[in-house]
Amino acid sequence: MGARESGMLSVGEVARRAGLTTKALRHYDRLGLFAPQVVSEDGYRWYAEGQVATALTIARLRALDVPLDAIRALLAGAGDGEARRLLTRHRAALQARHDRILRALHSLDHLLDDERGTTMAMSEPEPPNLIDERELARTLFNRTWTLLGKESRSPEEDERMIHMAHASRYHWDAAGDDQNRAIGEWQCSRVYATLGRAEPALYHARRCLTYAGRPGTDAWLVASAHEGLARAQAVAGDLEAARDSRSRAVALAEAVVDAEDRKIVLADIDTLPIP
Repeated sequence: MGARESGMLSVGEVARRAGLTTKALRHYDRLGLFAPQVVSEDGYRWYAEGQVATALTIARLRALDVPLDAIRALLAGAGDGEARRLLTRHRAALQARHDRILRALHSLDHLLDDERGTTMAMSEPEPPNLIDERELARTLFNRTWTLLGKESRSPEEDERMIHMAHASRYHWDAAGDDQNRAIGEWQCSRVYATLGRAEPALYHARRCLTYAGRPGTDAWLVASAHEGLARAQAVAGDLEAARDSRSRAVALAEAVVDAEDRKIVLADIDTLPIP
């Protein structure tokens, strides 16, 4: 009795029911990720009815950009703790990608709004003057963001990211104002929150609030300060306080007059890991 007669499904039928392509199914077979139950002598792949559920799971995870190695581990029966670790790691990678894209869009918007921006972007960049403390603070800040935006970092890069955030904050003391200091504290808190280190994340978030509340700082910065505090509180596991800080951040952000600043703060709030 052939595969068709025994109720098996062709690769095309499985592809249609799972929302995958036949090319993808063949690729997963070659990788050993999802093999058909039977391969006929003439090379046709045949699947059992019960395999459709697995194909649907793969399709769902791929739609979420989950890497194939992680899917392989999940299909192999990773325990709840391991499955959560894999998905949490993938979420962090997506978050880094999202943050990097938001910052790039923001920078592009400024270039487009600046009459000289597009010309400057196409010109040869001047090397930073390391004697200029303000330029050094800005350079270190941006390099910290570059590492924050990486989808995966080595332990050495994590350490470098911490040191650069603190170095940037240090130079703002000499070359900046309270607004720069608040932003520096916010970045330090964000770095520690990203690394899951609650105590220093909370410390720098509260320092950010102190500077953001001083005269002369922009309204959006106070909203960002509460967003940073909410993120640190969430990392610390204090979800009640985190929800309260998030509510304050939303209310303050919605009152920001500048549409671009408002959009960026609200986008940061949307990424808070608070259920």
